[in-house]
Amino acid sequence: MALWGNKIEGKRCHEVDFEIHGSDLQLVEVELDPGETVIAEAGTMCYMEENISFETKMGDGSQADEGFLGGLLSIGKRALTGESIFMTHFSNRGSVKRRVAFAAPFPGKIIPLDMRQLPEQTLYCQRDAFLCAALGTQVSIAFSRRLGAGFFGGEGFILQKLVGDGMAFIHAGGVIVEKKLENQRLRVDTGCLVGFTPGIDYNIEAAGGMKSMIFGGEGIFLTTLAGTGTVWLQSLPFANLADRVLERLPARE
Repeated sequence: MALWGNKIEGKRCHEVDFEIHGSDLQLVEVELDPGETVIAEAGTMCYMEENISFETKMGDGSQADEGFLGGLLSIGKRALTGESIFMTHFSNRGSVKRRVAFAAPFPGKIIPLDMRQLPEQTLYCQRDAFLCAALGTQVSIAFSRRLGAGFFGGEGFILQKLVGDGMAFIHAGGVIVEKKLENQRLRVDTGCLVGFTPGIDYNIEAAGGMKSMIFGGEGIFLTTLAGTGTVWLQSLPFANLADRVLERLPARE
């Protein structure tokens, strides 16, 4: 299965076309015009064509005039998410269109997002969801609004925040469900949350009575999403998959 993205004129971010290959273990192939650049998490590149050059830099390069102290602040914020402070910038230095491909470090699906179509051109997502994006996309952090979410959210007190008006790509495990909330409330297993748009309030609440919390198998707390906006969920968080694999590994003597 292949999905093609369309360019939209008048953008601040670089314009990129893309194609997503596969159905379950996906990769995204980004097509760059001469001079265009895409940023990606370190270690996610699969292959690149001739004339694609890459450079590892501190930060996302979205604010060229932020200065030295501003750059240090941005890098420090990124380090708090547990991600590398470095990002790789892939640029087309040739005179014709070239392609570079990226894949997630674990099995799953890729969600293409035209950031211009999102409220405030912003997305909040779990720490390891970001894969790559057009140059100009700001990748920073966002603190959970309520302290309870920070202590019991499973994904940590800090979420990633993507801001821009170009294409961005996030990844998740299992089946991906996109839900539209209209002044509604949704409770989900914390690990199943991938991302959400502004207008959604993120918090944590107890899973139920004491018996349900201890013996229900759903954990002690659930993530509560309330408001108006879009939420993306995954059916198979990587942590759950890793736990099942570890359970079945032979014990060392």
